[in-house]
Amino acid sequence: MKKLLLSLIAAIMLVPSSVKADEGMWFLMFIERLNHRDMQKMGLQLTAEEIYSINNHSLKDAIVQFNGGCTAELVSKDGLVLTNHHCGYDAIAELSTAEKNHLKNGFWASSRKEEMKPSSLFVRFFVRMDDCTKRILAQVNDNMSEAEREKAINAEIAKIEKENNEGGKYVVSVRSFFQGNEFYYFVYQDYKDVRLVGTPPESLGKFGGDTDNWEWPRHTADFSMFRVYGDANGNPAEYSENNVPLKPKHYLPVNIGGVQENDFAMILGYPGRTNRWMPAAGIEQNVKFAYPAWVEGAKVGMDNMKKYMNQSDALNLIYASKFASTANYWKNRQGMIDALTKFGTAKTKAAQEAKFNAWANKKENKAKYGNVVETINNYYKLTNEKSRHDNYMMQLLRTSAFATVGRTMGRQLENYAKADAAKRAQMAPAILEMAEEMFKEVHIPAEKDILAAQLNLYSTKATGYAIAPLVEKIGKENNGDFTKYVNAAFDLSIFTSKDRIKAFLDLPSEGMITNDPLYVLSNDMLTHFNSKSDAIAKAQNDYGAAFRKLVEGLRESKIGTIKYPDANSTLRLTYGKVRSLPADKRNDAKINNYTTLAGQVKKYKKGDAEFDLPERVLEMNKNKDFGRYADKDGSLHVNFLTDNDITGGNSGSPVLNGKGELIGLAFDGNIEAMAGDVIFDKKLQRTINVDIRYVLWVIENFSGAKHIVDEMTLVK
Repeated sequence: MKKLLLSLIAAIMLVPSSVKADEGMWFLMFIERLNHRDMQKMGLQLTAEEIYSINNHSLKDAIVQFNGGCTAELVSKDGLVLTNHHCGYDAIAELSTAEKNHLKNGFWASSRKEEMKPSSLFVRFFVRMDDCTKRILAQVNDNMSEAEREKAINAEIAKIEKENNEGGKYVVSVRSFFQGNEFYYFVYQDYKDVRLVGTPPESLGKFGGDTDNWEWPRHTADFSMFRVYGDANGNPAEYSENNVPLKPKHYLPVNIGGVQENDFAMILGYPGRTNRWMPAAGIEQNVKFAYPAWVEGAKVGMDNMKKYMNQSDALNLIYASKFASTANYWKNRQGMIDALTKFGTAKTKAAQEAKFNAWANKKENKAKYGNVVETINNYYKLTNEKSRHDNYMMQLLRTSAFATVGRTMGRQLENYAKADAAKRAQMAPAILEMAEEMFKEVHIPAEKDILAAQLNLYSTKATGYAIAPLVEKIGKENNGDFTKYVNAAFDLSIFTSKDRIKAFLDLPSEGMITNDPLYVLSNDMLTHFNSKSDAIAKAQNDYGAAFRKLVEGLRESKIGTIKYPDANSTLRLTYGKVRSLPADKRNDAKINNYTTLAGQVKKYKKGDAEFDLPERVLEMNKNKDFGRYADKDGSLHVNFLTDNDITGGNSGSPVLNGKGELIGLAFDGNIEAMAGDVIFDKKLQRTINVDIRYVLWVIENFSGAKHIVDEMTLVK
């Protein structure tokens, strides 16, 4: 019996451990080897070749990175693109005016001629990828400093990128994975003529606002639509009236049959950043030093924007995009603090590192790995207060337009003043255009309040590490109140009006620009933010090497169990199922994996900025006017849950069934699992998606834009 038991244990240990189907952000080129069998068991009906192929069209050809930060998908043969409302938010705001407020009221182009081109918007198609690890690592050795290593790697990267861009036709990006232990290159093609086709009104597209952000149950029409244009031959081209809608290699059919619990769900997209190899001390630093400063700084910026945004639609449009972005991360970082603290993530990581440290200090491993954990911990001890300081300053720089003039308009004007007359003539039009764009996005009274409030916060809360010298001096001279100084600086500065900038171009003076109070202040802060002591520079160098070895050692020892690389804005696939959360009395749905229009109407508050609804929605809900998009239970489903592994950057990603048909649009995660960027929680982690039937209902039934739906291929 004992012999039989030992044999059974041995047999079990020889069987490869299966990866959890709901965890992981996987490279498409390895799907067949690592995931395809598991995916088939869960309901996938496609071959690996139908998902990722270099020689034939495949799913990857329908997925694009949207404007460098989100994901989108092609849903028609004429280049129609679907993404989140919050991904298109900036473009929609730019194309809106107080008189024609598309952000507030919604917009649907009745013809191709009515589609609108924002000033700057692009989509990136993924062409192929390949492994270049051996080639890159052949250029480095253990005797190099991190700076020397980086220089050698960058030199080889430049060669790889040049070899694969086909004379500029493609964009090639070589990226590091597993903390510099593996390298892959990615080939892309960018299309820059992308036009707005339609958007729901903000009351639907942003329903629930900051209150519901990261929360479930959710009732949001978080989608917008664009179209990709190219030249007559389908190649990328700058905007032209002669351009034609792109004929994509592949576009997604749209399934309106609905979803139910345990249905297979697959997401392809461009997740931005995860840190699942982050050391325990790094998690502790974020929870206690970095993220609290981020949250507080973001809130100060938001409060000072909001008091002006509430004054008029015109002012709201100026700050809508910046406010939305700031608010999103503000709530995210607070959620991270709460989740990482609640689940003791740092403690879990510390236990893993203790186990690794014991392995690392065995005789055969000690020379390479023995000091890794100690070096990492020493780095975080040295930089804890700096991380707090940097996050206060980072929010100052992000929310105040004039805090960064040192690296934007100020640098341009200084170079202009130093140039000769011929060079100035060349530079002037671009500077005037830059000024024109700058003043579309600022309101001087608001900017004064934002900068003064952020300086007050930074100068009093970031003092565990030396603050910027000029800020310290001004604070001491004004008893910590920067209001008077900021008002005076704005009165004297060249940067606070287009007329002043134009006058400077007519009569430039290097002394005037280098002594401008806002320019001097901005340069002081930026220089300080980018500086570091010799001790920190050395610790950072040692940390870089140690972190790389930690990841290598965790993989080698099998103490680390993660099989996939951290997200870094490269195309990934994640798969799982439609999966409910425990019953919640706030949700009227029969199963807590979806929400309904009736539930949305229950949240309705007339005139409320977050929970108002168009009268037409109320009427259509009352009459159950759902058309062909009603679920078999008679209700209109709005959002639904899956257990896919996503993060920021996946916004707008398609949710696909086993046939590769579009069933929804990913747009958020749940706050209970906000630690997901650091550690995946298989019990709590969920992706919140817009049901594609609700998307189509808003377009066709609510908005009367059936011609847009008619472009798509609908299946049941």
